[in-house]
Amino acid sequence: MTVASGGAGRGTDTASRAAKAIKEALDAGGIEYESPRLGAYLVKLPGSHKLATMTWLIVGDQALHIEAFFCRRPDENHAEFYRWLLEKNGRFYAVHFTLDENGDVHLVGRLPLAAVTPEEIDRVLGCVLTYSDDNFDRALEIGFKSSIQREWDWRVKRGESLANLQAFAHFADPARRD
Repeated sequence: MTVASGGAGRGTDTASRAAKAIKEALDAGGIEYESPRLGAYLVKLPGSHKLATMTWLIVGDQALHIEAFFCRRPDENHAEFYRWLLEKNGRFYAVHFTLDENGDVHLVGRLPLAAVTPEEIDRVLGCVLTYSDDNFDRALEIGFKSSIQREWDWRVKRGESLANLQAFAHFADPARRD
């Protein structure tokens, strides 16, 4: 009995230390976040290609759960899209691409609570942002190319701005299409 209650106490203490380390890292980095409940943080990571990557950091009994939405289920080129994601996973630290029940893509990972320090939170959030932002345009090109081309054509026809589609001009602009 002493071992069980001692373990539970240490677990709670470890969870408290992890939550404190997360808050310290977020505050020190000037990162925008909300904490809807004790030990849960919704972090906004602003990007260049993807406007923002909303990332959950949730302290559990044994581990920190990390989860960020990446993109919705692709419209096309499913085999190429999923192969590309799997190839990326082998080079990632702390998180990896996974699918939810709808086929939407998330970055997900777990860290043991003992490994949660402000420095490690900074490193993990840097990885989430890099993996999400650096891979976003290519993911859209593979999985949503036809939709982007239709959107480009629709905007041109209506005289709408193409500013947020410029990353896709190499294939979406009819003047550049194959």
